[in-house]
Amino acid sequence: MTTPLTQSTGRRKEAVARVRLRPGTGTITINSRAFDNYFTSATHRQMVMEPMRLTENVETYDVDATIEGGGVAGQAGALRLGIARSLLELNEELRPTLKKAGLLTRDARKKETKKYGLKKARKAPQYSKR
Repeated sequence: MTTPLTQSTGRRKEAVARVRLRPGTGTITINSRAFDNYFTSATHRQMVMEPMRLTENVETYDVDATIEGGGVAGQAGALRLGIARSLLELNEELRPTLKKAGLLTRDARKKETKKYGLKKARKAPQYSKR
């Protein structure tokens, strides 16, 4: 396996994706599994491919990623941010395109923590007057 051109990290919710880009034919490997096998939903696959499609690099680079934590949607978002950051490292001229599409912004939304006395973060037990 050739050495990566660039390495970057993407995060979303509890998911962390370490992304490596290599010159190739557009093959995406996640945790040693095929892209279609890892993300079974077409929506998630489309979300991950967005930075490559916008910059017209779909068949230019191979993506090798390691993803840990979170759920499927969080992992897809983390991988998308990681790919966008890697592409930016390789070519700084892509910044306006990626920035306009909102692909360089880390989505900081997380699950709100549970409060004591409540069932969830905000859900309270049913009030009984008598």
